[in-house]
Amino acid sequence: MDDHGLKRLVLLIAILASFLTPFMSSAINIALPTISHEFDLDAVSLGWVASSYLLAAAVFLVPFGRLADIRGQKRIFLWGVVVYTAASVLCALAPTGWLLIAFRMVQGIGGAMTFGTGTAMLISVFPPGERGKALGLNIAAVYLGLSLGPTLGGLLTQQLGWRSIFWVNVPLGILIVILVLWRLRGEWAEARGEGFDLVGSIVYGLALAAVMLGFSRLPQPLGVGLLFAGLVGLLLFGLWEMRITHPVLDIRLFRHNRAFAFSNLAALINYSATYAVGFLLSLYLQYMHGLSPQEAGLILVAQPAIQAVFSPLAGRVSDRVEPRVVASAGMAITVVGLLLLVFVGAGTPLSFIVFSLALLGLGFALFSSPNTHAVMSAVDKRRYGVASGTLATMRLTGQTLSLGITMLVFALIIGSAQITPTQYEAFVQSMHIILAIMTGLCAVGVFASLVRGRMR
Repeated sequence: MDDHGLKRLVLLIAILASFLTPFMSSAINIALPTISHEFDLDAVSLGWVASSYLLAAAVFLVPFGRLADIRGQKRIFLWGVVVYTAASVLCALAPTGWLLIAFRMVQGIGGAMTFGTGTAMLISVFPPGERGKALGLNIAAVYLGLSLGPTLGGLLTQQLGWRSIFWVNVPLGILIVILVLWRLRGEWAEARGEGFDLVGSIVYGLALAAVMLGFSRLPQPLGVGLLFAGLVGLLLFGLWEMRITHPVLDIRLFRHNRAFAFSNLAALINYSATYAVGFLLSLYLQYMHGLSPQEAGLILVAQPAIQAVFSPLAGRVSDRVEPRVVASAGMAITVVGLLLLVFVGAGTPLSFIVFSLALLGLGFALFSSPNTHAVMSAVDKRRYGVASGTLATMRLTGQTLSLGITMLVFALIIGSAQITPTQYEAFVQSMHIILAIMTGLCAVGVFASLVRGRMR
């Protein structure tokens, strides 16, 4: 296979994998009220159906990114798709809410193996002048998955039940496995022969899990203890990584590479500020406006549809214009979209919500592709897997923190109760508080994006 054919094949495989996981995450949001009704889950437990996947993925992303650099990106990617597809079958068959949460964690481990490696393979086969376009198309696939998730997920939930959402993943996962085994030759392992830091990986995973679990348990004493233990663990991890020859995460990338550090920080803030919007509005539209899952999905599609349209354009622009300029402009537009949603109430017209979501979609499209371009262009080839895994960890950690903030506010305002008509006023109050916090976070993120420095 010539270079052109290889690039097209890797792009196709990366696009299919990039569609798979976001489709699942956005489709599950639409199905949450139905899942809550079947398993009698309260508001906080319902949040765990979404966040358990993110927690597992965030914990394993960096170790698998490093392992991919050593053992081969294609190998880790392939096994990730296999695990993800098998876990989708288990989720579809889950007999209880807590088993569903457990199987979602397995699904997250499979996702961790594919997130970073798919992007790393793209960067490995596309030269610098073509990466922005390739990343833009790849991220457009992410947003296509996010677009179809609410609509197709709502339709499937309404007509065939929520379990059908998981069954949809299976044939697509099998197709990706066939393409990799049948057509994709060669391997990318720029750090082959280097050691794998098992101790650092374990400390990192336990510390990150403790931080996220602790955050979700605040303000309980257990939450405070877990959060403190996790922060101490991350400090120990950082000290350990600076001492060993082949760290799982090279801390010096953050200390001495300004563009890498602030681009990752911008991603962390952006996802922390935006991810819970789909979760909140899915509940809001079905509870407050009485929409069916299918109707709510049609409203929510406004954001990812705009993202899918503008992401390739933003990627191409970042090949010619400073990525920080494009990304920072996108972050600023996102602040405006979040601020508008702070004023949503029980009687807010649906047109206002659609307009706000469209603004969020435009802002995120302008941010994501250029920011990814900035991160991956800030490191050398032997660190592509780790850099890609680190960026994906920022994304998933941000998404988990976003849901963590949501569950914390739910616990304080609604308590351990299901969202019923008697709780609607408390739900809207919670939504206002959460969105106000996220607007402030995103405003801080604009400055983090601007100070990353010039790439050219």
